[in-house]
Parts: sequence; structure tokens; C-alpha cells
Amino acid sequence: MIAPCCPASAVVAAPGHLEQVPCNLCGAWDAALLYPGTIDLLDEQIDPQQVFACTSSHYGRYGPVVRCRRCGLVYLNPRLTAAAIEAAYEAVADTRYLAEREGRVHTFARALSELESVWERHGPRPAGPGRLLDVGCHIGVFLELAVQRGWDAEGVEPSRWAASCGRARGLRVRCSTLQGAALPSASYDVVTLWDVIEHFADPAAELREVWRLLRPGGLVGITTMNIDSLVARVLGPRWPWLMQMHLYYFSERTLRALLARCGFEVLAVRPHRRIVRVSYLLSRAERWLPQASRLAVAAAERLRLADYLVPIDLGDIITVYARRSEPHPSPNGVAVRR
Repeated sequence: MIAPCCPASAVVAAPGHLEQVPCNLCGAWDAALLYPGTIDLLDEQIDPQQVFACTSSHYGRYGPVVRCRRCGLVYLNPRLTAAAIEAAYEAVADTRYLAEREGRVHTFARALSELESVWERHGPRPAGPGRLLDVGCHIGVFLELAVQRGWDAEGVEPSRWAASCGRARGLRVRCSTLQGAALPSASYDVVTLWDVIEHFADPAAELREVWRLLRPGGLVGITTMNIDSLVARVLGPRWPWLMQMHLYYFSERTLRALLARCGFEVLAVRPHRRIVRVSYLLSRAERWLPQASRLAVAAAERLRLADYLVPIDLGDIITVYARRSEPHPSPNGVAVRR
């Protein structure tokens, strides 16, 4: 039985809910406006169920996007405070995600095979099953696949609803943020951050926590959007991944730099392909063409095409695998020997 989630009130983006932040990569307060945004944060009623759900269709709705003049990192600024963001994720109940489970299974099965390939070449060799932590595991699709393949796997997930879904399937899911879980040091061989790092209020702090949790030589797998991709550069401010829930927009270069500062050595960068149902793909146009999107979904259902699975890869999402290096990252990102 899935525990119901109480509806959350909309977050009003009043001045008290907004904050200015420095660059998370180099620490500079020196950013230039890249895109002015499409919403007025002070007037916006932000409904966590609409804005912060994995299946959100609030594409193209975002506040000011800036680029650091010193290192090139792109991020939202100003934005909701970390506390407001955490509260929103705790409240989200993304029931639409359940309908897309089959597509997620195929997507994560491919990701797991790729991860295991990297693991075989570069990972440590534990005596028993490898220990894996999935951060932002949502309802636990990836966890379930990992357990089936013999991993000793568990997850952390801030959404009360999603965590309860995972536990209902017999998975080990802590309803918590990564840092709030206070897990023991050097206890995992692999940590995965699938479509997660761009949502963190402080990615550098989270990656240092991942470093602490990994055993020497342990691996981290990260999937995120690539703002330097051809699609992102051509579409500019109309790039669909510009959304209020995405706080950071990495390029391969800035993500490599952040990983290096947090104590990791990049091993591989791969293109990412996801599998979705035809009806879900057609529904993604509802933000721009709501009536046409609804008609297309209805037509697909009539033609019995709605549940067909199709691969999507526009070249604007990458997967990065990195290994924990032995110099320990200090809070300012400078590696120190212990």
C-alpha cells in the first residue's frame, strides 16, 4: 500500500524565498546574464507538483540564467532558497512517473550495463557483491534492476511519496537528502546520480559527500544535460531543458572541472539515450501546443501506438563516470593529502 502524500501549498517566490548565489565551481560573484528568463520569480506561484516532478512539462519556464565570467559555469541566479527547494521535493507526488515505468526500466537497464562495463575495467574488487548507492532514486526502478543483477543496492530520495513507492516494492530507500542521511564513510563501491546533479543547491558539497561515501577507487556515475551541445546552442533560450527545477547547466568541461576539484578522476564520457513511450513523447509538447499534444496522444491511443517504446537521443544529455582519487577534497575544492 502506497502512503498518500498530502497536497503541498504552492511556494510563493517572495523575496524571502529567493537567494543570490556565487559560482559553485570557482566561487566567484562575477556572472553575466545569459538568458533573462521567462517568468517573474516575485510573481510566480510555484506548485511543487507541477514544477519539481520528474515528469514536469514546465519546459521553458525559468528565471534568470547566468554564466560565470571566470570559469563558464551556467546556473540560475537568483533562485529559490535551498530550504524552499528541499521542501518542494519532499512534497512531490509524481504519479505520472508510474505510468512511464516500462520506459524507465529500459533506460536504466542500459545505464546499468554501461556502468558495469566501466566497473569491470576500473572499479575495486570487493569480496562479495558491490555496494551501490543511488542518490535521488525516486520510486527505485534503477535500484530494483541493480538488486536483480546481484548488487547490494540502496537509495536515498527526498520525496516522501516516491520513497514509500520504493519501499513498497521491498527496496531499501531512505527518505532523505544525501547529506541528511548521514551514511558511514567509505561504505560504497559505486554511487549513481542519474539526472540529479543539476537539481542540487550545492553540487560541489554533494560531490564531496559522495567522495566521503565511496571506498578508495570507487566510482560515481552522473547523467546530466550538456549546455554546450549543438541542440542547446542552436535553441538558445528555447532549449527545453531550461526549467525552474534545473539549478545548474553543466558542459562537459565544467563538469570535469567540478569533479576534479571535488577529488575525482574522470574515466569516461558517454552520450545518453533514454527510452520513452510514444504517448509520453507526444505529451511533452503540451507546454507549447496543448491542444495539438492532446490530439496526438489521443490518436496514438486509438491506433494502439501509445505504448510503443522509442529511443531518444538529441545529443544534449551526457553520462560521466569518474573514480575517487586519493587526495581528499577540502571544503574549498583544493585537494589535500591525508
